[in-house]
Amino acid sequence: MIKGYAAFCDADPHFYDAPHRMNTGPAGAADRRGEQYELALAPVPEGWQRHRVGDWLALRPVDCQLPEQGWKIHVSACLGNAESVLARVSTYCQEQRVAYKFVPSRYLLHHRNAKYADRAASGKFITVYPSDDERCHHVAEDLAALLDGEPAPYVLSDLRWGSGPVHLRYGSFTRRHCYDEEGELRPAVRRPDGRLVPDLRGPAFRIPDWIEPPAFLAPHLEARAAVTVGELPYAVESALHFSNGGGVYVGRDRATGEKVVLKEARPHAGLAADGADAVARLRREQEALERLSGLGCTPEVRGTFSVGDHQFLAMEFVEGRPLNTFFARRHPLIESDPGPEALAEYTAWALRIHRLVEDAVHAVHARGVVFNDLHLFNIMVSDDEQSVTLIDFEAAAPIDEGRRQTVANPGFVAPADRRGRDVDRYALACLRLALFLPLTSLLPLDRAKARHLADIAAEQFPVDRRFLDEAVEEITRGTARPAAGPYLPVEPGDWPRSRDSMVRALLASATPERDDRFFPGDIAQFATTGGGATFGYGTAGVLYALAETGADPHTEAEEWLLRHTKAPESGTPIGFYDGLTGIAWTLDRLGHPERALELAESAQARPWEGIAPDLHGGLAGVGLALDSLATTTGTPALHEAARRCAELVAEAVPGITRAGLLYGASGPALLFVRLYERTGDTTLLDRAGDALRQDLARCVRSASGTLQVDEGWRTMPYLGAGSVGIGMVLDDYLAHRADADLERARREIVRAAQATFYAQPGLFRGAAGMVLHLSRTTAPGPGTTPRDVRRQIDALTRHAVPHEGHLAFPGEQMMRLSMDLATGTAGCLLALGSAASGGDVHLPFLPPPRRNPQAGPVQGS
Repeated sequence: MIKGYAAFCDADPHFYDAPHRMNTGPAGAADRRGEQYELALAPVPEGWQRHRVGDWLALRPVDCQLPEQGWKIHVSACLGNAESVLARVSTYCQEQRVAYKFVPSRYLLHHRNAKYADRAASGKFITVYPSDDERCHHVAEDLAALLDGEPAPYVLSDLRWGSGPVHLRYGSFTRRHCYDEEGELRPAVRRPDGRLVPDLRGPAFRIPDWIEPPAFLAPHLEARAAVTVGELPYAVESALHFSNGGGVYVGRDRATGEKVVLKEARPHAGLAADGADAVARLRREQEALERLSGLGCTPEVRGTFSVGDHQFLAMEFVEGRPLNTFFARRHPLIESDPGPEALAEYTAWALRIHRLVEDAVHAVHARGVVFNDLHLFNIMVSDDEQSVTLIDFEAAAPIDEGRRQTVANPGFVAPADRRGRDVDRYALACLRLALFLPLTSLLPLDRAKARHLADIAAEQFPVDRRFLDEAVEEITRGTARPAAGPYLPVEPGDWPRSRDSMVRALLASATPERDDRFFPGDIAQFATTGGGATFGYGTAGVLYALAETGADPHTEAEEWLLRHTKAPESGTPIGFYDGLTGIAWTLDRLGHPERALELAESAQARPWEGIAPDLHGGLAGVGLALDSLATTTGTPALHEAARRCAELVAEAVPGITRAGLLYGASGPALLFVRLYERTGDTTLLDRAGDALRQDLARCVRSASGTLQVDEGWRTMPYLGAGSVGIGMVLDDYLAHRADADLERARREIVRAAQATFYAQPGLFRGAAGMVLHLSRTTAPGPGTTPRDVRRQIDALTRHAVPHEGHLAFPGEQMMRLSMDLATGTAGCLLALGSAASGGDVHLPFLPPPRRNPQAGPVQGS
């Protein structure tokens, strides 16, 4: 689970949405208004201006001129004292005419300090912008005196002023961005030479290497350096996990040498749904484990200690592996065609493991404790697979208290009406399904999906149907019984009926009244300026998928896109999937060349130095778009701009640290191939081959002969950042130049697209990408037959969830539906259209590859 997604689930029950929408409506705005702090609703003071930026409400004197970067002050607060702290800081700033911003509601402050909130941003409640170092010194001293004694969480990214709620860090005051080493767009600061570099905002205080900290920070830097762990009874050996509440570490008792787990709790941080901070939850865990001592299926407590104000619990180290890791090792559906013996063997193993977990939970209940957070990551399976241990009891509670769940994994979160034992019973029911199809994160979207998952599991595994039906009964308890008939309105493979249903789902999701997006999609819509209009995650990509698959034009969405690109907001990226050139290319295809050329001109006016060379947001995508626009609009100058992109990309390719179509060297290879096809310059084809080999060098072969990108801790087959995306470009390259090594690689990549199960449906990180690749590839041999494509289309059925009675698909992390191209329904629509058309429906710049049996002499043979 990528934890950032959970924060985008509260504002809408169906789609990811920005957390601040909880307060801005439109639906429910009136009753949510009361959650905002009084100062957020107060009139703007005379001589001041106010504006909303995401989670923040900013106030600034009209005549205030701030530097573009410098030392800023963050004030933190707890839920209980936040309004009082805000009132005092706001009064001070307005009297002193110092610009500031604040989080305007209790909900947003809770969200910012929650257990799985961004650790780098946690605790930041008010930001104050002094005009220079001297003013910063005075303001920090004044605020520290004003707020002395107020409890507050520590801001991990900052230097704490004393022991109170005032913190400082050096960073940008304005909205500027640049690309980091991974090709990701990040907030930026300017070096003395004028170059923009990432404004590092990690969970640790750091000062840019060219900045000398002012003298007034010296005592606070010394106090920070004075905190050590050298005298502790335990030596920390490694970190297992971090959350906003603290870390979990492997340690060793200095006296006995025993291996232990050390769990850290930060005060006032890592809040659960009931407001309990990490320290309170650590105490709950200690109390629960001491009550469960001797069971054999829970860890034993070894001791407690503190470092500064951080509390630690030392526990027995449990040997074994978390249950979630066994899917990659054991689950038969990771193979292309598992036989009956493999399915039967796995079924017997899954039933035995569930029985062990059930027995452990019952033993915990017999001691009067409810676990309250049972899921695949909190179950340790012994090395011999004969026993299980339940871990992470910070949400545990006495059964007789009947508490609601306050911390939960998305795939095991109990409905609000479950209390006490019923919370664990619900999780055990989810586990029955998840052991066969780990897709229970879809259940909060629609608990009726449980029956659908049970039907699919029963078709594929020799499991007693009663075992699954009992789980469905528990999961759906309290819901209306679904109408008779199939769960989905149409099967994904039933084209064109499935197309028509997905189109209706897209139209039903539209929000034309919103300025930030027309169609709901991934949380990337909120990560950058103009994200809701982009090709990857917004309106442009949806319109492209509709047009490619033969749907009727969506005039209202086109007008929205034209309206919102008339004057692109400062800071809008220029990339293809995340910015202006992707929108320009789409508008040209939709019949709006004038606006397309305006956006292309805007992209060319930006400085290109420092922009990543990749396809997603970098110069490879920019070059492809400009070259295409040059041809369709008859603008030769854009061909020259594309060639300039290619030269910059060629210089940067050796420094690319990732692999794959979107972020690796395969995106530049695609640019070189397309330019070669137009110009005949064989140097470009040479560069394409070198780039593809660079990506392939970051791949590994599995025991079964599949080729996947090696990310160090996992291997990736997917279209966006995995081997299948490399295979797409290999198909195009090999149409022009034969190469035995590359030919072998693309066949091994085809094998990587043969698994029977993928965790997600999306185009770039799921089953839809496999459908697209297998529908398009010219690789000979097994794996690309209609039967193989059909198997991947059928795999999409597992993920589908109806929306307004129409076929739709969840997005990344599968906690909410998505309608965008990169992660959601539009991408599935495009992939299914490709399968139905034999590859004629395709991604931009990746039309059906040429089949050239006389591509030239085979290299590497």
